[in-house]
Amino acid sequence: MAIGKLKVKVWVVGEQIRLQEIKPIKWGRKKKKEEERKKERKKRITKQVEEAVYLGGASLFHHQLLPNIALEQRKTKVDGREGAEDIVEEMAASYEPIKNLDDDEDVEMALHKNQISESSRSATVPNNGETIQERVLTNPSPSTSTTPKHQPPPTKPQRLVSLDVFRGLTVALMILVDDAGGLIPALNHSPWNGLTLADYVMPFFLFIVGVSLALTYKKLSCREVASRKAVLRALKLLALGLFLQGGYFHRVNDLTYGVDMKQIRWMGILQRIALAYLLAALCEIWLKSDDDPVNSGPSLLRKYRFQWAVGLILSVLYLFLLYGLYVPDWEYQIPTEPSAVPKTFSVKCGIRGDTGPACNAVGMIDRKILGLQHMYQRPIYARMPECSINSPDYGPLPPDAPAWCQAPFDPEGLLSSVMAIVTCLIGLHFGHIIVHFKDHRVRIIYWMIPTSCLVVFGLALDLFGMHINKVLYSLSYMCVTAGAAGILFVGIYLMVDVWGYSRMTMVMEWMGMHALMIYILAACNVFPIFLQGFYWGNPHNNILKLIGVGN
Repeated sequence: MAIGKLKVKVWVVGEQIRLQEIKPIKWGRKKKKEEERKKERKKRITKQVEEAVYLGGASLFHHQLLPNIALEQRKTKVDGREGAEDIVEEMAASYEPIKNLDDDEDVEMALHKNQISESSRSATVPNNGETIQERVLTNPSPSTSTTPKHQPPPTKPQRLVSLDVFRGLTVALMILVDDAGGLIPALNHSPWNGLTLADYVMPFFLFIVGVSLALTYKKLSCREVASRKAVLRALKLLALGLFLQGGYFHRVNDLTYGVDMKQIRWMGILQRIALAYLLAALCEIWLKSDDDPVNSGPSLLRKYRFQWAVGLILSVLYLFLLYGLYVPDWEYQIPTEPSAVPKTFSVKCGIRGDTGPACNAVGMIDRKILGLQHMYQRPIYARMPECSINSPDYGPLPPDAPAWCQAPFDPEGLLSSVMAIVTCLIGLHFGHIIVHFKDHRVRIIYWMIPTSCLVVFGLALDLFGMHINKVLYSLSYMCVTAGAAGILFVGIYLMVDVWGYSRMTMVMEWMGMHALMIYILAACNVFPIFLQGFYWGNPHNNILKLIGVGN
């Protein structure tokens, strides 16, 4: 490498990059020979520098080679620094992609950086009374590997334990309300307006899905591939939901199975989660600005402003359809006996903006698009005092029961699922805070501000007439339940990830890591049906009766 009149040779000796002054070459030799020698020297130096850059990053030029060259120049008092700097800058520019990797905050790249730092160290050696800093690198050769001999095995990125615990707690709550909801009315779903413990389960699941998506799509290599994977996962959830909740499995005490496709239920819990997951995943993949750095709350909002716009548009669309659509009169039929003519009921509506059980736009949209035969046949409002003498539980109809009491109504309908997507987007925002802010105190502050605003706004809406309603998934219900999910998540995060009390939540963590399997076995009656399928002589002499469970 030529630096003015000074010739500097760079080569790798063992594991060290060193510099040595070479005496100036006399130009009396043949020009052709000199040019060939220069080309060979340049090839050799370039190859050695490439190996150094591969292991140490492009910053090696600026922090190691350039200072050493300048030191040699000062010793020999040669004015050639500008020429050396040009050469080094020119060669370093071709390795900018490697240099940029040093600033990556991803977990995997952080592990890679730690491995490099273990194999790279600085040492000071005396040189004629002077101190020269040298960087020690592993020298790749045919007989030795480029990785350290005692390199630790690669570790998986650490999971957010509080998120698993939150998911497991939600699964446990779901099992509790399913099994004990009939015995304790406070645990069962609210028949219409109001909020009970069971009404928190669905929003909690959607909130957790949003948080997980932010962590999953933190770093994207290809948006098209990520979109295809998101669509495939959503289709899998949708198919699983149709299989488990479409009517294929009958009641627990009925050993038959199969579903009439004319009466299959199209919507359900997993179907709603699949829709919310798909839209939130596409928003996270495509609707975020990669160029905007995040160092404060306003910059976070600015980076994801298009996702917030989608949430606002969905909320306005829901309110417009709920309060603006005209609901006409309608009728339905219920079978009385297999051979008898079905009984027809007529429901009088002719109104807009009604949020009662009979004439709301949520039910009308489902009746028009899905069809009455494909909706949930046991409506939640059948437990209201107008429809049950045993309210808030199911029971016989009162003498003056309205005509709509036995009409099908899907609690996971199409229009109500629009607001469910907004809950998922709110969870996505909480996940963004985890991604961009590492300080516990900052995270908690940025979590509690929107959480408090959601709860206060939801309660205010309920006070002014927009009632909290799980079946309609009203705006007030979305705000209160999403805010409650945020508060509970912050509490679990403090206890598990900040204070370190994780032993007492190990069971919940395990349940959270296997939430889908537990949901399928427990909440969808797959495991009880499996046990009842083995009987002795009579279907009632099954394993459950042997252990004293069930009738």
